[in-house]
Amino acid sequence: MSTRAPFAWRSRIRFVDTDASGRIHYTALFRHLEAAEDEFMRSLEFPYSEREPATLSYPRVHVEANYLAALTYDDPIYITVAVSKLGASSYTLEFNVYLEETSEVAASGIVTVVCMSTRTQKAHPLPDDLRDALSPHRV
Repeated sequence: MSTRAPFAWRSRIRFVDTDASGRIHYTALFRHLEAAEDEFMRSLEFPYSEREPATLSYPRVHVEANYLAALTYDDPIYITVAVSKLGASSYTLEFNVYLEETSEVAASGIVTVVCMSTRTQKAHPLPDDLRDALSPHRV
């Protein structure tokens, strides 16, 4: 269990993110979570673009989101990222989306990522260096 503060990434709800109700479209939240994930991995010095693309890939196998409060155009937000599960060949990231002005949790989500061999198309053990980088961020 980590005592470190979770990684946080700031963003803003853009007009393109909203639907006819003026709130974030449910699919747009996943773009924000993905951007936070990318920045989290970059902060660990493990950007996906620099992983072993010829031998390993990291598909998402499960995603979830809960919408708890309205996210509307131009709302400043910050997204925290932590590791909720670390398995032999997969990890699950936990996200909380906060309205910056009130610190209210407006949404939460999880994304499970599997390390996969590009040769066999089957699960492959997480590389030790990646596991070591993720471990301190477990909650």
